[in-house]
Amino acid sequence: MTEDVMKKVALVVTVVLSLGWSAHALAAGTVYPFKVKTIDGKPTTLAKYKGKVLLIVNVASKCGHTPQYAGLEKLYEKYKDKGFVILGFPCNQFREQEPGTNAEIKAFCTSKYNVTFPLFSKIEVNGDKAHPLYQFLKKAEPEADGKTDIGWNFTKFLIDRKGHPLKRFVTKVEPEEMDSEIGATVAK
Repeated sequence: MTEDVMKKVALVVTVVLSLGWSAHALAAGTVYPFKVKTIDGKPTTLAKYKGKVLLIVNVASKCGHTPQYAGLEKLYEKYKDKGFVILGFPCNQFREQEPGTNAEIKAFCTSKYNVTFPLFSKIEVNGDKAHPLYQFLKKAEPEADGKTDIGWNFTKFLIDRKGHPLKRFVTKVEPEEMDSEIGATVAK
């Protein structure tokens, strides 16, 4: 390999790793290696959820779909002892419907909807600044019409116990409508 080619390969690897992707995530197609921050700002990865069925949701506190928090919490309570976890990622990209700080978001979710599932720091899900996790999810599970961008708040991604994306649910799908599919995935 020439020195020029080696420099280009090194640059690509550096860019991929700086975005929070890893060679393992790219090769294995799992969510585990992605770096995220808890709602309290603590760095972590999704590796702590290995072996769990996940539902990853972009959430917002001032949206017409915000009441979905109640249904999501019911699903979480129903299946959490069977290895199911919901991961909420606040996003302010849709008509600025999540304008609060992480502390305000956490307080709202716990006081208004008694949310006990994990929440994470606010991120972007579309555009050049989209979090690498969402870049991965959108490519792995595009909408039925082939569009990859997240259409609105409360888009949901079901992840199997091996960390692979299984299905994307659009905003209008209520949590209760996913119950049987989540139950079947948890039972595997």
